[in-house]
Order: sequence, then C-alpha cells, then structure tokens
Amino acid sequence: MTRRVSGFLLVLAAFMVFEWINLGFNLADGHPTGFYVVHGILIAVNLILALVVGAIGWRAWRAGRRIDRI
Repeated sequence: MTRRVSGFLLVLAAFMVFEWINLGFNLADGHPTGFYVVHGILIAVNLILALVVGAIGWRAWRAGRRIDRI
C-alpha cells in the first residue's frame, strides 16, 4: 500500500471519529428510546470501523516509511 493510500485511510478514520462523535452530541431530545438505541449502535459500530481503518492506515504508513529508507 502506498503512503498516499495509507494517509487517506488515516484522514478517513479521523473524519469518521469526528463526524460520529459530533452526531452523538447533536442528537435532539424528544425522540423515542428506540431512536437513541439505533443511533447509539450506529455510532459504536462506526467508531469501531474507524479504529480498524485507522489501524490499517497506521500500519501501512509505518511500513511505507521503512520501505522508503531502504
């Protein structure tokens, strides 16, 4: 994987974390409990996906740095 792709993955992961945490804080009051349960699950799953994408991007970024030195 190139450093360009790994950089994109890192930026995507950061955006996902920012966006979903922001959504969590912006949920308005007055909805039924099911609404909050579903959105809580969506937020949790997407934060886990962001961590996975970030870990893949980080590993690729570090591997690309090692390749660049050789």
